[in-house]
Amino acid sequence: MENNILPARTWQTRLNGLLRLSRWKEHILFTVPLTLLGANLAAGHHPDAVTLDWRLLAVTIANVLAVTLAFMVNDVEDAPDDAREAARAARNPVTSGEITRREGWLASIVVSGVALVCYAWTSEAAFWNGVITVALAYLYSWRTVRLKALPVVDVISHILMLSALLFLAGYFAYHDDPGRVWLVALAVGLVSVYGQLYNQLRDYDMDRAAGLHNTASVLGPRLTQMLMYGSLIAALACLAITIAWGLWPLWLVVVPVVMAPLLIFFRPSTDMRGTEAIDVSGRVQLGFILIANATVLVWLVAHLLD
Repeated sequence: MENNILPARTWQTRLNGLLRLSRWKEHILFTVPLTLLGANLAAGHHPDAVTLDWRLLAVTIANVLAVTLAFMVNDVEDAPDDAREAARAARNPVTSGEITRREGWLASIVVSGVALVCYAWTSEAAFWNGVITVALAYLYSWRTVRLKALPVVDVISHILMLSALLFLAGYFAYHDDPGRVWLVALAVGLVSVYGQLYNQLRDYDMDRAAGLHNTASVLGPRLTQMLMYGSLIAALACLAITIAWGLWPLWLVVVPVVMAPLLIFFRPSTDMRGTEAIDVSGRVQLGFILIANATVLVWLVAHLLD
């Protein structure tokens, strides 16, 4: 449902609506570190062949825009469903009338075009990886296809679009043969499984009311929660194997160890999206992501200074 009172919509209103449509605050904290992680691993495994340069900026911008696209299409297509709930209606700029559905789609097309250009500037492997990411960003929420309404497919497309492919784009910017790094891609994908199932549990009643038959609606809350925690355990197992393989510099462990108290003293009542956390894991999401960001940035600085 759109607000059609157009005289109240100035260009400032439209600009603010487009900025809110991007929902950049919700994804920048995981999009950037995943990209940098991929580049760091490429530089770590091929130190004689890889020098981090302008391609890192290009692929980071491309990934940020690709994820922004996914959030934009989601809000444009979900506007009728969001209108059912006051809080969601106020958050969605299409439902609130700040921008129209047509303006949202036009902005999405522009964003996807710029993202693909940035991927193309990076490398051929990163470009084709980006093509898949952009395609999933559209197909995930577009009602003609709506991958997020298909059980199991919703989770697979989510982990590719919002984690594994972002990480691989950073790696492919510099090297096209991941080798054992594929296990790291699996690990970040499993963390994304947790995130997707957590979101589905949080929105369980709303999604069922909207007729969205996703994985959680098929499994039910109990099984979904078990799978959610199981994916985290599996991700930790993958991480342990990659450490045993020597994919990470051992000195890097100092960063999360020093910052670990964040998870004890900094536990807000909300999750990453800013909504009420449904469990303890939701309250430590922000602290965990801040530690991950710091660790990746320290590693990046080490590569740049080397």
